[in-house]
Amino acid sequence: MDLAQIDSFLEMLVAERGATKNTVKAYQADLEDFLVYIQNKKGSLASASQAAIQNYFEWLGQEGKTARTAARRLSCLRQFYLFLVKEGVRGDDPTHLLQNPHLPQTLPKYLTESEVDLLLNACDILDDDRRALVARAALEILYSSGLRISELLKIRKDSVQPDTKILRIYGKGGRERLIPISDSAVKSAITLKQYDHHLKSIFLFPGRNPDQHLTRQGFDKILYQVALQADLDPKRISPHVLRHSFASHMLARGADLRSLQMMLGHADISTTQIYTHVQTEQLHEIVRTHHPLAHEREKK
Repeated sequence: MDLAQIDSFLEMLVAERGATKNTVKAYQADLEDFLVYIQNKKGSLASASQAAIQNYFEWLGQEGKTARTAARRLSCLRQFYLFLVKEGVRGDDPTHLLQNPHLPQTLPKYLTESEVDLLLNACDILDDDRRALVARAALEILYSSGLRISELLKIRKDSVQPDTKILRIYGKGGRERLIPISDSAVKSAITLKQYDHHLKSIFLFPGRNPDQHLTRQGFDKILYQVALQADLDPKRISPHVLRHSFASHMLARGADLRSLQMMLGHADISTTQIYTHVQTEQLHEIVRTHHPLAHEREKK
């Protein structure tokens, strides 16, 4: 019975929320982990009490699981039990009063503006002409829009036109948003379209099979080559780092949080506020580097 309810929940995630295969696998793994625990305690997933769930999270801590893992599993269980309540399987949500684990705040990693310039310039000197065009168009769009890599790779050819600087993007949960991109990003995308005019694909970045878009793994290989060409450590370069760089640089140059939230596609502005901490760290570094009293303390 418990497994059937898990299957129903996962089906709902796909049908109503447009969850990806990876998301479904992650939820399934988390629920099955709790299922094994609760069955070992002679309990049932559907009828688990608040105390039983609390004991599970205490056990996770004893097993050395991180706060981030615990937070993800609590989020999963909350959604699962809300689903059971809506389906009439049970009348209460046993996770309602459970506290979220305290997560250490980690600042997003990002590149300097000069490092982004190095990356963009390195695209033009790759030894394969088409790969150079793909790299330039992709990096220009990523850095000028802050798109997620999944959103970038799904961009359709017909959404990029010479007379428009707006992209229609479908992000997490199928949420639609309109994203402005730079003149240079439009120009690079149009150049790639013209080069690929013979390819019968709906995607701006087609894969080896033109019916499908370029894979994340395929793009990672291109980005790796660009990083090497730019003489930057490839371990520091990823699509998400470029997304963070876009947000950090925009905020540093005066963008407001609400606009940044819309462009990044964050459902909650608290997610966007992490970049204010990045800016604070930058200011602290400026003080440490340039303030005369800071140098006096170092001499002492």
